[in-house]
Amino acid sequence: MKEENVILVNENDEQIGLMPKLEAHEKAVLHRAFSVFILNSKNELMLQQRAHQKYHSPLLWTNTCCSHQREGESNIQAGSRRLFEEMGFKTELKELFHFIYKAPFDNGLTEHELDHVMIGYYNDNPEINREEVEDWKWMTIEDVRVDMEINPELYTVWFKIIFDEFYHFLEEHKV
Repeated sequence: MKEENVILVNENDEQIGLMPKLEAHEKAVLHRAFSVFILNSKNELMLQQRAHQKYHSPLLWTNTCCSHQREGESNIQAGSRRLFEEMGFKTELKELFHFIYKAPFDNGLTEHELDHVMIGYYNDNPEINREEVEDWKWMTIEDVRVDMEINPELYTVWFKIIFDEFYHFLEEHKV
């Protein structure tokens, strides 16, 4: 299987090139990414547990899905594609905000992303892709925040950063 490229960007989210995904994470190069947060009608967040065979952060809990845009793909198209590939459903997504973060992993790789955060709503159970997702669950946003403080080792490095931004965005905006 051919390795996917990520879109290299500057701090203004302007594309400046392409690079194989692993190389970008080895070199900690800024690239475009997205994070999808799915809420249900009870205002619970759908979390996914990463599959045990993932090359980094296996079995850790994270937001509903996240990945990288492909060249020529809009943020919403990318989020919808990956949501269906990982969680097996489609729903309308809305982009909330974007920000830049940098997060090193224990294995020497680093996420350095300009992350587009999106929200969607869904009330049914997902049909998870077992190659990507080990498990899933609904949790209230407040329960996620508290559990992350008590058990930070259960969550991905990037989710802790992105969730904090998401949480503060929800405090300040009506979505």
